[in-house]
Amino acid sequence: MDEEVFNLEVRKFLKHFGLTAQREIEKAVEAALRAGKLGGNETLPVTATIAISGVLPAVDIDGRIALGGQGTPAKG
Repeated sequence: MDEEVFNLEVRKFLKHFGLTAQREIEKAVEAALRAGKLGGNETLPVTATIAISGVLPAVDIDGRIALGGQGTPAKG
C-alpha cells in the first residue's frame, strides 16, 4: 500500500464528507427554523456514522451543534 496515496484519498473523502454534511445540516436546520420546530438557541445532538464495506464496521461519532448563545437541549 502506498501510504501517501492512501492518506491523500482519505483526506479527500473526509473533505467531501465534511462539506456535504455541513450543507445538509444547514438546509435541515433552516427548514426546521422556518417550520417553527426550532427556536434558534438549541443545542442539537448529532451523530455521524462511517463504515467501509468489508473493512470497517459502522462507527458512530457523536457531538453537539449549538445554534446560538449557550444552547439549550433540543425538544424531542
